[in-house]
Amino acid sequence: MNIQQIRSATLKLTYAAHTFLIDPMLAEQGAYPGLQGAPNSHLSNPTVGLVVPLEELTAVDAIIVTHTHFDHWDDAAKTLLPKHLPVFVQHAADAQLLTASGFTDVRILTDTTEFEGITLSKTSGQHGSDAAIAAIGELLGEVSGVVFKHQGEKTLYLAGDTLWNEHVAQALNAHHPDVVILNAGDAQITGLGSIVMNTQDVLEVHRAAPQATLIATHLEGVAHAVLSRDELRAFAAEQGFAAQLLVPNDGQSITL
Repeated sequence: MNIQQIRSATLKLTYAAHTFLIDPMLAEQGAYPGLQGAPNSHLSNPTVGLVVPLEELTAVDAIIVTHTHFDHWDDAAKTLLPKHLPVFVQHAADAQLLTASGFTDVRILTDTTEFEGITLSKTSGQHGSDAAIAAIGELLGEVSGVVFKHQGEKTLYLAGDTLWNEHVAQALNAHHPDVVILNAGDAQITGLGSIVMNTQDVLEVHRAAPQATLIATHLEGVAHAVLSRDELRAFAAEQGFAAQLLVPNDGQSITL
């Protein structure tokens, strides 16, 4: 497999000779206002520009949208991506949103979705602590992850926008992934804490799956994600798992 870090949570994955665009946020730098009620709300999003040519992101076999917050599925993606491409989503509500945007082949993920010989299994997550969900659960919404399986590839688990919790533990136990992609930028809501993984969450995933290669994404692309790549790399080194954690820069590709 080849995993290319595009920007924030946006990835380009080549798996079993098929290419997926994951959680596309394709707008120009600064296109959207900062998130009110979150750190750095005075800064516009995305905080950096794309370093990969747009034509490389539209030439894919399918799209995966783990949920429809703007930093995973934005107005630019709705406009720029070819409407005939298969798009995999977590549930009927998201399918309806994408269909309304003109996409003609929207598919809802299940435990055993098949695509070109690849099995895609939807996993669950929680986009914040129990307290955050109780306070603003309607805003945080439902989120999902995806496990990719193919006889010619290692098993890959894309966790999505979640903290370390029972959802992630269950996915690790059920699928025994060789590679785990974590949204690990410590995005926060002021007063409610982290809504994606922070350093401690990443460490807990490593402890639960010490054999897995971890790949950190969703860093340094939106203003409310407060953990830097260098800080995460330093933490992994201090905790003794730097060899198991890859933290790619935008544009960088990893082959496993």
